Amino acid sequence: MDPRDYGQRSADPLRRALLAFYRKHRRDLPWRRTRDPYAIWVSEVMLQQTQVVTVIPRFADFLHQFPDVQSLAAVDEGAVCEAWAGLGYYRRARNLHKAAALIVSELNGQIPEAQSELRRLPGVGDYTSAAIASIAFGAKAAAVDGNLVRVLARVFALPGDADDPLLVRQVRARAERLVDCRWAGEINQALMDIGATICRSQDPACNSCPLRRMCQAFRDGAPTAYPGKKARTARKSLCIAFAWIERKGEVLLEQRPLDGLWAGLWELPSASGAKAKDELARRFGQQLDRPLARIAHTLTHRQVTATIYRASLKTRSGPKQKWWPNPLAAPLSSLARKAILAAVKAQSNRRDPHDSD
Repeated sequence: MDPRDYGQRSADPLRRALLAFYRKHRRDLPWRRTRDPYAIWVSEVMLQQTQVVTVIPRFADFLHQFPDVQSLAAVDEGAVCEAWAGLGYYRRARNLHKAAALIVSELNGQIPEAQSELRRLPGVGDYTSAAIASIAFGAKAAAVDGNLVRVLARVFALPGDADDPLLVRQVRARAERLVDCRWAGEINQALMDIGATICRSQDPACNSCPLRRMCQAFRDGAPTAYPGKKARTARKSLCIAFAWIERKGEVLLEQRPLDGLWAGLWELPSASGAKAKDELARRFGQQLDRPLARIAHTLTHRQVTATIYRASLKTRSGPKQKWWPNPLAAPLSSLARKAILAAVKAQSNRRDPHDSD
């Protein structure tokens, strides 16, 4: 049967393949070892915009510190953000804390079961509410994200770019039929796993895919044609100046604001903009010498040029600054890590190994 002739009957083989795959090959993830709605909610918030490999070590630590919604609601926001260190996007931690307070004060400490009620919680949107409702409570809710759109667009050879509203509606309609059963949570998680590990955006492992016999894109020999690629917009340029400040073998880092780009992560003290060097010099009240190092870094919508300068601190470090004996151990953005490595390498190259004076 052509998978595009989609109805309840044709959903059955696809559903069976998903369930068989999940029950035999699902990823062993710590949040899958529990049915506790609180733990599942925390994991889904952590997984927003963050890779699984990053979340795994932080998940257990966070639950150890805040084992239930009451303990999370009882502390102040700063304590939650501190426990969130290493995950970035600190707005998620702040929303998690606000939601916990709402659950305790208005919902008698009970996490809501219905997707519509979950969506009322700060930081919980369509995808997260569907994931929690289906996995924790067995609700027939389709968790539609980019991975699921890619998988089902290929299975049914659906035209349109990944963010095309018409394509997303078509995918959602098919996903809702798939989860119209008592195994909705397993169906959603099977699609998550296939999208993350097999049906990748580039170089999909079609021969290992449990859906290949039903996949129209595979049969057509063009899996990567679905979904279509949206036109790229030109990246804007961003200039950043970093200060490399050392004291007794330690390096000064500062934490970024909890909103905006690289929210809550640590980096070398910085300034940005067309006159980034001048602004950085004003910050520290000194002239900046020749650059210690320069790097280029590409973001989704920006092309970053960063320059690292030696500087000194003439006053005490501020409340958002900290001396790190190993700055690479701090929660860093990839740009901040690249800047630190470039500075360390530049200093190493300047040393003359034959100079014993």
